[in-house]
Amino acid sequence: MNNNDERKPSIVDVEKGQPEHEHARQQQQQQQVAGSRLRPPSALEPFASEPSGDDQPGSRSASGDRFRLVLLYVLQFTSVGASIAAVVLIWVYMGWEFGLPALLITLAAVFIASGWWRWWYIAFVTAPRDIKALTRYIKLLGLVRKHAKNNATIGDIFAEFVSKQPEKACLIFEGRTWTFREVNDYSNRLANVFHSHGYKHGDVVGLLQENRPEFVATWLGLSKLGVIVPLINHNLRKNALMHSVTVANCNALIYGEALADAVAEIADTLPSAVALYQVNEATQQPVLANAKDLTTLMQSASKEQPVNGVKKPNHHDKLIYIYTSGTTGLPKAAVITHSRYIFIAAAISLVAGFRADDTFYTPLPLYHTAGGMMSIGQALLFGATVVTRKKFSASQFFADCQKYNCTIAQYIGEMCRYILATPVSPVDKAHKVRLIFGNGLRPQIWPQFVERFNIPRVAEFYGATEGNANIVNIDNTVGAIGFVSRIIPVVYPISIIRADPATGYSEPLRGKDGLCQLCKPNEPGLFIGKIIPNNPSRAFLGYVDKGATEKKIVRDIFRKGDAAFLSGDLLVADERGSLFFKDRTGDTYRWKGENVSTSEVEAEVSNACGYRDTVVYGVEVPNLEGRAGMAAILDPERQVDLEQLARTLKDTLPSYARPQFVRLLSKVDMTGTFKLKKLDLQLEGFDPSGIEDSVYYLTPKGQYELLTPAIYEQIVRGEVRL
Repeated sequence: MNNNDERKPSIVDVEKGQPEHEHARQQQQQQQVAGSRLRPPSALEPFASEPSGDDQPGSRSASGDRFRLVLLYVLQFTSVGASIAAVVLIWVYMGWEFGLPALLITLAAVFIASGWWRWWYIAFVTAPRDIKALTRYIKLLGLVRKHAKNNATIGDIFAEFVSKQPEKACLIFEGRTWTFREVNDYSNRLANVFHSHGYKHGDVVGLLQENRPEFVATWLGLSKLGVIVPLINHNLRKNALMHSVTVANCNALIYGEALADAVAEIADTLPSAVALYQVNEATQQPVLANAKDLTTLMQSASKEQPVNGVKKPNHHDKLIYIYTSGTTGLPKAAVITHSRYIFIAAAISLVAGFRADDTFYTPLPLYHTAGGMMSIGQALLFGATVVTRKKFSASQFFADCQKYNCTIAQYIGEMCRYILATPVSPVDKAHKVRLIFGNGLRPQIWPQFVERFNIPRVAEFYGATEGNANIVNIDNTVGAIGFVSRIIPVVYPISIIRADPATGYSEPLRGKDGLCQLCKPNEPGLFIGKIIPNNPSRAFLGYVDKGATEKKIVRDIFRKGDAAFLSGDLLVADERGSLFFKDRTGDTYRWKGENVSTSEVEAEVSNACGYRDTVVYGVEVPNLEGRAGMAAILDPERQVDLEQLARTLKDTLPSYARPQFVRLLSKVDMTGTFKLKKLDLQLEGFDPSGIEDSVYYLTPKGQYELLTPAIYEQIVRGEVRL
């Protein structure tokens, strides 16, 4: 397909969230330079002394492999023995003048033939990267241990900067500057209000608010009382919102005036013990029934931090809950302690090379880890200035960076495509941005993006809110999300292990000994991080839901009794240890910058269709990031009301979790354990010309209509927007 013939989206399309069409497909191989290197078997062996397990499925018999290996060893030893004998004979009969050169030549030949020269070459070329990373990592561990020794909390560290630089800009929001003193004053006022209302250490107060400085000051103030604050996605409605409040066991809920209607929809079904606090733009304004006017209450509150009767929080106490981006109607609340927040914010700062005099720009949601911890943490923990805005705008991204003299900007992959699709402008390079950092910048657009916008460095990172396998690209390798050292992999114990295709690559593939198997170079596998309790960089704190926590832990990896965090992602490593993202696995796929859990969507779709057998999976759509959701519903009599289905899913699922395609099945296959098979359905995709069943697509109007071959081609060409 020739993308040059495709319609380019207007800036209006981009602002509405339509990604631009990619550049010609023939350029992609040239842009994926980082993923094309040779990869040695030992690229990733960070915490496995010896890889265990059987040979890779699909290979020839293990006995045949062993025979060839023994034969190879025999030939090698025979060659070495013959070479040594020849050197000895030359030395004895021709003297050292001929014997010494013969010895050196023989040693060089053995060195080259053994393959060790390649290891030394890789070690040499990656040493600068590894030494830089090791130095920064040691500095990070030192900082973390210092704060742990001082039993420091986020409030304690922030107070130091309030004392040192009270009038410095802390947060800038759409033209309004909040100094460190102003953020501190607001947080103390709020803390005093809740202290006077009896809230104490260990209580849980949910926060539902759009991006704004008050959002940060609110959870910061509550943290001074030891109150845990779940940061709730403000896009959620009805069941999803209700679940977010109740799964965290909230004692109260603070919500913004703009979200009053969303709270009103669930107010009658909330537990009676959940108190409501409404934040208005001005004092003495109307609030929901049974809600308190927090804005007016704070007006008369003290600006001094409450001390009397307050139990001081601990360094390892719970600070906030951040809901994983698997929010599909049933979000999971990940536990973030003070120590965890410090580690994540400090890790990206020190490893990526941030400075305290940097000005950061983040239009990302502040209820997520990326914006709320990695960027906001630079202000709270390092005294930097952070610029944010209510909502991302592709056309204003670099205009804002220029306006506020930002030196570091944050992105996600979707954002970069939207920005790249905007018309060329003088603003493109009229900024001071020296580094961008984020997650999801695809190799296909990486070179064009950095060239057009004159970006010297890209710090692409990978990690999960709750996970311990977090990595950063520090050497500008195109497409890489981080690396593992080839010289000293044990410093940061992460691995890529083989995955079982029968489970959609969501479960490890084990050998006869029951242990996992390391992937070979260029072999996609599950990314895991070794769990070491009480170590901020290696601990896995999990979720509020203990059952959900256990599902993310894999045990008996390379030895009986060890454990690791299971990321749910497929990664691949190259010869130099650079890591590249391959795909989501199993019951999760990524769409519109969010992770979608198929099992949870399946439940909603099945309920809406009268509890019919339903399979949900992600399908690739050309030129679009991630995978679009597709629901296959068993409906041989064609009784499913698609109009009602669309209306129901609109009420029960966030927009990004609603299936973009619906396939009405005449029959469905099951496994021997009565599990619905989805792999074959996923491989068939959504092309109606190759599918016997009827397929429907979700139109921009929110209705499911029949997908014809003509419309399929329009979707492929980007003429129909999903």
